[in-house]
Amino acid sequence: MSEALTPETPEAVLDEAADEAGEEEPIKQRKNGLYPGVSDELAASMKSGWADTELRGLEPVAQAGYTAARRAALSARFPGERLVIPAGNLKTRSNDTEYPFRASVEYAYLTGNLTEDGVLVLEPATEGHKATIYLLPRSNRENGEFWLSGQGELWVGRRHSLAEAEQLYGIPASDVRELPAALKEATGPVRVVRGYDAEIEAALTDKVTRERDDELRVFLSEARLVKDEFEAGELQKAVDSTVRGFEDVVKVLDKAEATSERYIEGTFFLRARVEGNDIGYGSICAAGPHACTLHWVRNDGPVRSGDLLLLDAGVETHTLYTADVTRTLPVNGTYTEIQKKIYDAVYDAQEAGIAAVRPGAKYRDFHDAAQHVLAERLVEWGLLEGPVERVLELGLQRRWTLHGTGHMLGMDVHDCAAARTETYVEGTLEPGMCLTVEPGLYFQADDLTVPEEYRGIGVRIEDDLLVTEDGNRNLSAGLPRRSDEVEAWMASLKG
Repeated sequence: MSEALTPETPEAVLDEAADEAGEEEPIKQRKNGLYPGVSDELAASMKSGWADTELRGLEPVAQAGYTAARRAALSARFPGERLVIPAGNLKTRSNDTEYPFRASVEYAYLTGNLTEDGVLVLEPATEGHKATIYLLPRSNRENGEFWLSGQGELWVGRRHSLAEAEQLYGIPASDVRELPAALKEATGPVRVVRGYDAEIEAALTDKVTRERDDELRVFLSEARLVKDEFEAGELQKAVDSTVRGFEDVVKVLDKAEATSERYIEGTFFLRARVEGNDIGYGSICAAGPHACTLHWVRNDGPVRSGDLLLLDAGVETHTLYTADVTRTLPVNGTYTEIQKKIYDAVYDAQEAGIAAVRPGAKYRDFHDAAQHVLAERLVEWGLLEGPVERVLELGLQRRWTLHGTGHMLGMDVHDCAAARTETYVEGTLEPGMCLTVEPGLYFQADDLTVPEEYRGIGVRIEDDLLVTEDGNRNLSAGLPRRSDEVEAWMASLKG
């Protein structure tokens, strides 16, 4: 990886005030850089000889009409108030390297823009609000920023001009570097989405309150409970890519046996990066007893014939919508008798949960239906003393079921998390909502309360459900679920 000339990566090599006065600020050099400085002749050369690369006649991004409607709903909820929604900044991974940037969900949902340092501001107007998207403009070529700054375009790539951004997102665009000073002078009520941009928050520190800002975050979280047509389409794209990623994994299980769970993780990641933006969350590639660890993301264990592989993974689209699918697969392609017994119980529980997903049903109905089936099986197997109603009332099944049976899905894998309890967990399902149904049974390797043959077996089956006008649509139906169908599917993929 090459080294930029400026270790502190200022947005401009020259201070604006000094520039106006005709005085140049010394170029800040990397402590151990190989070049001592920039000659006047080189600086002059780098200023000229560049073609005009401005893009004109750009088509708006696919979701531009939808983001406009979302901003209108936000405007109607908070009339007369200035609303500030930042994208966030780059985060340092180590020294002078950064993590890949992912825009805040709130910002991406309202703009469709995914670049770092952006800020959406809704200024109160006579009618509604005037929206402005504040972005970094093209790198400055006059002062050398484009090639001397660590975030200059010759180092990290071209970014859109403000004029291009206006065409793409349908929002007037301005230079974000001017925004903090403008916000400091702002008057009237202000709300900001916290936790993404410290400089923006500092500029508003005397104008906002935690309570008011929390109300803004809650509203934006609840707005995403019901997906529009564009979002439903993106979720289906994410799931379709995920299905192909699962197929990729099955085809290379022999290589995973020869290496480790990391081969599975890398195989799925390749599909995610080729067809999408990234994985939507850390892939869980849990073989053998690791399947009993709910969020096993170390993925450094062995993959053995005769064991089960619990693969919980999802592709994230370029618009940041993620799938979240789980299958528990026999590494050698065939379930043992005890594995099939446990798997079929989880399958039956999931069937009951899926059947409960329909408009007008309580959100928690699918969870209750699945848990009832699992509790019945645990009583039948002699692991719990009935009746089933007593088990459920006391939550005794949770020793082996552990988690809730699903969650909302969207731009976050656990979407809408800031929504009020009464509109989410205690709410009612509506067409357009998207949620997972994912019951599981987990018998820890050191659990002395179950027969030895159960120990170390973990099973989860998870699908992504879109609530429709007359029931639901399983977005991940392309992956087999029933045990015999899973075996036949695996056999066909292995040739």
